Amino acid sequence: MDLPLTAAATAVFLVLAVLFGWLGARPINVLKGPRLVPWRPLMMVCVVALMLMMVHLVNLLGVQTGNPPRY
Repeated sequence: MDLPLTAAATAVFLVLAVLFGWLGARPINVLKGPRLVPWRPLMMVCVVALMLMMVHLVNLLGVQTGNPPRY
């Protein structure tokens, strides 16, 4: 993945994580019944993907984040 695509994916995952966190934190409406979408697990999936995209973005900018190779 190149830099613009990684930056766009990072922004999308950030927006989705915030949206899913907001939807999961709303109070339960008993009259509507149970929630059918698991918002909090979806938020956590987006947060994990966001962290991976941030590490990839930093690697594309030239910072080495992994362990140095051992010979």
